[in-house]
Amino acid sequence: MAEIENGRSENRPVSRISISLPEELLTELDEMVEARGFASRSQAINDMLHQFLVEHKRERGDDVMAGTITLFYDNSVSGLQKHLADLQYRHVAEVISSLHVHLVHNQTMEVILVQGPARTLQAIADEMITTRGVISGKMQLVTAVIPPLHPSTPGE
Repeated sequence: MAEIENGRSENRPVSRISISLPEELLTELDEMVEARGFASRSQAINDMLHQFLVEHKRERGDDVMAGTITLFYDNSVSGLQKHLADLQYRHVAEVISSLHVHLVHNQTMEVILVQGPARTLQAIADEMITTRGVISGKMQLVTAVIPPLHPSTPGE
């Protein structure tokens, strides 16, 4: 097992780069590194670049990604929960799982685990988030994929 030090694997090659920053930006970076508890500027920049690249891949829409769609909605809206369940069923190839939690005042939080082409996932999220009765929603994607749940058997 590879040893992890400062968030990176010892077995993975690392390249050094040099960047130039305005003094104000460097000061803000150092403040953020300390406030968030990063071990170094490099770790913070690595995290920011990773997030930026994931967003870039999501916008391109071609890559298969995994993530969550988080919805916050008013469950007293007639037919809303059935509509959301129907949407998930209609996209059964992309919707892996969901969890909903009833909150106070007829409110529900639902987290839906999804995987598929980013463009398709964005369309599903948009359809859910814009449904009448949904108060707010957000999709979060990562560039990883979930291993097959049912690997094919020999001879198929």
